Amino acid sequence: MPQSASPRRVARFIPYARSVIAALSVAALCSACAMPKHPDSEAAPPDPFNPAATQLLDDTSWVLTGWKQADGTAREIPSADQGAPITLVLSTAKGLRHASGFSGCNRYMGSYALKDGKLSFGTLGGTRMACATPGGQIEGPYLNALQHIERTGVQMRAPQQMQLILDNGDTLTFSSSAK
Repeated sequence: MPQSASPRRVARFIPYARSVIAALSVAALCSACAMPKHPDSEAAPPDPFNPAATQLLDDTSWVLTGWKQADGTAREIPSADQGAPITLVLSTAKGLRHASGFSGCNRYMGSYALKDGKLSFGTLGGTRMACATPGGQIEGPYLNALQHIERTGVQMRAPQQMQLILDNGDTLTFSSSAK
């Protein structure tokens, strides 16, 4: 006949069993709560031309910082010391998508849309000052470029940038700015 455990042996085993169970429970809880280490700086950057990224453009403000022409040459952009920078503000403040900004010589405004990963503009209107400055020389081509966007790229990680690829192959690069 097998020997059964004596009550005294069981009594000595219970505190040990409780300690083991408590230690295993704490270990399980700690491992369940541990977050994987994956800092943003090591993460691969998201695809700026992902169509979902353009939805991040509502209520943002941009400054034109680069214009690369289809042949690879850079187009001259007026700098801050040559006057106010060229800007683009995309707002939904009144429940409608409204674009506005400074185009080198004049202020402009109109509507914008975000569809199928592409930023597009309705008819843009503006003030009608004449400027014989570098800003006045780029204003026409800039406003025309806004009507010929083929692809839109958005990078909301620092440094925040937006790229507009035109149907002629030019690329306009904007940097995020405070409103």
